[in-house]
Amino acid sequence: FCRMGSILGCRVHFFANEPDLECFFEEQLSEWQLAHDNFEALRQVETRSFDAADFQVRVQFNPTRIRSTAARVDAASLGKRPCFLCPENRPEAQRALDFGPDYRILVNPYPIFREHFTVPSTVHRDQVIYGRFADMLELARCFESQTVFYNGLKCGASAPDHAHFQMVLRRVMPIEQEVSTHISEAVYQREDVRVYLLRNYWRGGVLIRARSAASADSFFRTLYAEMDSSAGPEEPMMNLLCWYEQGEWSICVILRRKHRPDCFFSEGADHLLVSPASVDLGGVIIMPHKEDFERITLDRIREIYEEVCWTDDAVEELVKRVKGG
Repeated sequence: FCRMGSILGCRVHFFANEPDLECFFEEQLSEWQLAHDNFEALRQVETRSFDAADFQVRVQFNPTRIRSTAARVDAASLGKRPCFLCPENRPEAQRALDFGPDYRILVNPYPIFREHFTVPSTVHRDQVIYGRFADMLELARCFESQTVFYNGLKCGASAPDHAHFQMVLRRVMPIEQEVSTHISEAVYQREDVRVYLLRNYWRGGVLIRARSAASADSFFRTLYAEMDSSAGPEEPMMNLLCWYEQGEWSICVILRRKHRPDCFFSEGADHLLVSPASVDLGGVIIMPHKEDFERITLDRIREIYEEVCWTDDAVEELVKRVKGG
């Protein structure tokens, strides 16, 4: 089961572990100037905090993220640019850490937090979670210091043509500490998986807690099938955030009804360049323009969240269908 090899001088196993990841990260920053400079620039990033009734939202002014926030993800635009997650198109200085035969871990050169990785598939295929959910769970289990997240099609993925996950340090997003205050009694429980509705959080979704990857994957497939019934030809819109702690997975499934809010396309005073993805829905809204960062308000944040996410009632109806009544 073990395959030994060498990556930037680090010995790695078939499934990389925490020391491998830290060694890889430090060596990439020491030899890749762009990544080094952009991670150093995070020290100067400005933030603002907004307190709602029982949760917090932070806004980060981060100009380097404009590549992602404003990314053109229509088919025509994607067809015109080389895929930056395929090995032949990556910078020479960007190395990869193997994660099994199907994934490579990369340092993200345009970071949001002081550690930020992208984990693309070795094969250039569309960003679809079905059949890859268990891979996300395995990433979280192997790297307990990280939160793994998935931006679905038209849900913040700037490379929707290449399947990938991302990882950032645990507890850098408010959602990890807050979810417990926005759940009550489990609405679904079977074997070793429990499911809770996220309520009064402005972002409709569910929290899955499980001690078995198979049980979590089974529930997610059922949930996915119910969402898919009205989704049309594309994957149902969603963002996923996952972490593993003390033998248990926690997976937040934030359900989406819209890719970008109206303010993204508006002009004048109504315009805000914001394109919500997992990190934004996790409580850290990324804004690449200083003027937008300075004038956003808590009311606008609520409008954006509620515009792009399902309502609590819609999520509850979905879970009822999953339960069969």
